[in-house]
Amino acid sequence: MSIPQPARIRTQVLDIAYEQSGPEGALPVVLLHGFPYDVRSFDAVVAIVNAAGFRTIVPYLRGYGGTKFLSADTLRSGEQAALGQDLKQLLDALGIERAVLGGYDWGGRAACIVSALWPERVAGLVSCGGYNIQDIPNSSKPADPEQEARLWYQYYFHTERGRNGLAQKRAELCRLLWKMWSPTWVFDDATFERTARAFDNEDFVDVVIHSYRHRTGNAAGDPNYASIEAQLAAQPVIGVPTIVLHGADDGVTPRHLSEPHRKYFTAGYDRRVLKNVGHNPPQEAPREFAEAVLKLCRDAVI
Repeated sequence: MSIPQPARIRTQVLDIAYEQSGPEGALPVVLLHGFPYDVRSFDAVVAIVNAAGFRTIVPYLRGYGGTKFLSADTLRSGEQAALGQDLKQLLDALGIERAVLGGYDWGGRAACIVSALWPERVAGLVSCGGYNIQDIPNSSKPADPEQEARLWYQYYFHTERGRNGLAQKRAELCRLLWKMWSPTWVFDDATFERTARAFDNEDFVDVVIHSYRHRTGNAAGDPNYASIEAQLAAQPVIGVPTIVLHGADDGVTPRHLSEPHRKYFTAGYDRRVLKNVGHNPPQEAPREFAEAVLKLCRDAVI
């Protein structure tokens, strides 16, 4: 069995920490975590994908784990365009011309953005929760009250009290979100603590707060990403083979929210609802997540 090896690589903005494993010359699979999680979400998925003969690359997103900004002057942006550009530049830095992308939450958003804007770089997409590109120009339109209540943490982060809460009680807060978003997932202290170490990154709070304020128009974006944000504002379609996974018990984005997303995907499309799974499918249902990845890998190499 291939053992994931820690590695680092520099892009224009970041020194990215990531784990790699599997056959060096095989089709690469890039796996992307969300908030508040980290690369440990993919441990079981990586083992299955590597055993099937494919390479895996699992990076820490900006603000997590060992990933660092190269300059103190760079805005600690968490906006969606930054995440998408980070992924594109990671592929460039590693010399990867084409990969299967898989992600959820923030990572699913980054994967959707690269798939939409640079489809020639993507052999297939596994996206948890459906089409994850934010419709920021229409962010002032309210959702139904039940969904607004599920987003309480986002509104909390719009306040300085929320920033302080994330800074001072990040482990308690993130653990609460795990429980609320994955009500059927029974995880132990050790599982959470292995991931919680990634939240000790010095940029974690700034990146998270900016992410949630920017998506509702309450924080300015980094001008360096303005052209990408303009493209995303048009809600571009995704023209690569896609499998959407949605946990039936997702406590923050209920499964019905992805039902109308078929219109955003113009290539092969398959939506699968996972029973007894919440917001973190790769860790809660690694076999099902890995099977989706491997379906796209095998189709790509035929």
